[in-house]
Amino acid sequence: MNARPSRHANFPVPGGPTLRAKGWRQEALLRLLENVLSVGEDPDNLIVYAALGKAARNWKAHAAIVKTLLEMDEDQTLLIQSGKPVGLVKTHAKAPLVIMANCNMVGQWAKAEVFYELQKKGLICWGGLTAGAWQYIGSQGVIQGTYEIFMRIAEKRFGGSLKGRFILTAGLGGMGGAQPLAGRMAEAAILCVDVDPDRAQKRREIGYLDMIADNLDHALSLIDGAVKEGKALSVGLVGNAAEIYPDIVARRITPDIVTDQTSAHDLVYGYVPKTRTLAEARRMREEAPEQLMAESRASIVDHVKAMLAFQKAGAEVFDNGNLIRTQAREGGVADAFDIPIFTEAYLRPLFCRAIGPYRWMALSGEESDIARIDDLLLEMFPDNRIVTNWVKLARENIPFEGLPARIAWLGHGERTALARRVNALVASRELKGPVAFSRDHLDAGAMAHPNIMTEGMKDGSDAIADWPLIDAMMLSASMADLVVVHSGGGGYSGYMTSCGVTVIADGTPEGDERLDHAMTNDTTLGVIRYADAGYEEALDEVAKKDVPYIRL
Repeated sequence: MNARPSRHANFPVPGGPTLRAKGWRQEALLRLLENVLSVGEDPDNLIVYAALGKAARNWKAHAAIVKTLLEMDEDQTLLIQSGKPVGLVKTHAKAPLVIMANCNMVGQWAKAEVFYELQKKGLICWGGLTAGAWQYIGSQGVIQGTYEIFMRIAEKRFGGSLKGRFILTAGLGGMGGAQPLAGRMAEAAILCVDVDPDRAQKRREIGYLDMIADNLDHALSLIDGAVKEGKALSVGLVGNAAEIYPDIVARRITPDIVTDQTSAHDLVYGYVPKTRTLAEARRMREEAPEQLMAESRASIVDHVKAMLAFQKAGAEVFDNGNLIRTQAREGGVADAFDIPIFTEAYLRPLFCRAIGPYRWMALSGEESDIARIDDLLLEMFPDNRIVTNWVKLARENIPFEGLPARIAWLGHGERTALARRVNALVASRELKGPVAFSRDHLDAGAMAHPNIMTEGMKDGSDAIADWPLIDAMMLSASMADLVVVHSGGGGYSGYMTSCGVTVIADGTPEGDERLDHAMTNDTTLGVIRYADAGYEEALDEVAKKDVPYIRL
C-alpha cells in the first residue's frame, strides 16, 4: 500500500504493514532506499539530487544491497563502499545494520579530475549527503532551513518581516527547489531562475512555484506588483542566472535579498554555462568535459560579480552552500568571499546549541502518522517558537513527497525526547508503523566544510575533519541503525567531510535504547564541538544541560 503515487512509475513509494525483510530495522532501511529513488531527480540513473548524488554506485550494486537487506539478520552488518556492498559481517544485535563510506579520497588526490576518472572506472560514487545515505525526503528536507535563513535576515535587516520584499535566487533542483516555497512562506516575493524548464514545471506542479514567467520583463513585473501589494508570491523564470543577474544589475534594480543554489559545486554535471544550451552542456559532459568546466567557471565569474554588485547596492547577499564563491575565486574574483556563507552569517548560534535539521519518516506510508507526531511536537515544545511556528506552516503549505515526513529544527535533549515518545506511540499502536529518525548532514558535530559549515570558526578550526569522524565512530558505538561518512562537495573533491545517521523507532525496548544513546550522543558532540571552539552559546548549553565536555 503506497502513501501516494510516485513521480516515477518504476519507483513506487513504499509503505504498508507487510514485512519483506526479517525485521523492521532491515525493512526500514530498504524502504528508505526505495523512497529516495521515488522522489529522486533521475532515478533511472540512481541519481537522487545535485547532479550526481547517487543512492547506489550502479544497478548491480543496488540489486545486491536490496538482496542483502532482505536476507540479513539483526546480528549482521552490511558494509557499503561508495555505493557498492562489499561485505556482510557478523556483529551483534546492538551493532549498526549498515555502515557506509562514500567518496572519501586521500587529501592530495581529492580533486575533481581524479574523482571523474575514478567514477568512469566504476570505483567510486558521490553520496550527495542524504542521497547516498537514503535519508532524502524531497524538497521538504531543506525548506525549513531556507525559511529560517530568510527569517533571520528579516530580523536582522527588515524589522522581522519580509512582506513587500524581493528575493532573487537561482536553482530549482533537488535542493534549490525548496527556495520558492520557503520564500513564499516567509511572505516575500521571490524570483527563482533555472535553465531547465522541466525543473521549473515540476516545482509549479507540486505548488512550490505560483507561476512561471514568460520572460524577464514579465517576471520583474509580477515581482514588482507583489512587492507593492505586500503579497507573497513565488515566480519561476527559465533562463541562465549568469545572464539574468547581470541584466537585472544593468536595469538598476536591487532586490532586498540575493542568493543562489544552482549546482555550482559541479562544473561538469551540474552548472550550465551561459555559453551553452542545456542540451549542448549535456553533450559536452562526455565529449569535452574540460572545456565545459572552463566555460562554467567563466560564467560563474559573471554570476558572482553580479551578486557582488547587488551587495554593493545594498542587497543582503549570501552564499547558500553551493560553493559558488569558491569557484568564482578560482576564476579570478578576488573579493568573492565578501559574500558571507549562510551558516556563519545566520545560523551559527543555533548550531552552537546543536539545534539543527532533524527529520523523521513514516515507514507505514500513512500521512496520519506524521499528523500525530505534529500534534506531539506542539504538545512537547509549546514554548519553542521555531518549532511551533514551523509545524503550523508546514501543515498548511508543504505537500508530502514519497514517504510522509517532517523536519524540524530541534536541539540537544529535544531530539531524544521526541524520538523516544514516538517509539512509545509505535509500541502502543497509536501509529500505523515504525518511524525512521535522521537529520541533515549539515549538523552541529557532523560536518567539516571550511567554505560552508565551519567557515570562520572562532578558534580557526575550520578545516579540521576529526569531528564528523568521531561522530561516526561514536554513533556506531551508540547502536545507531545506519552510520555513514561522506566526503566531496566542490566538484566532488575534498571540500567536505560529513557524518549521517538513521535510527528506527520500531516500538521495542531495544529501539528505545538505540534512540536514547544515538540521538543524545549525536547532539552532545555537536555542543562539544562548538564549546571547544570557544562559543559562548555552546558553553552556556554545556552548563545548562550538563553536557559532558572536558574543558582544559
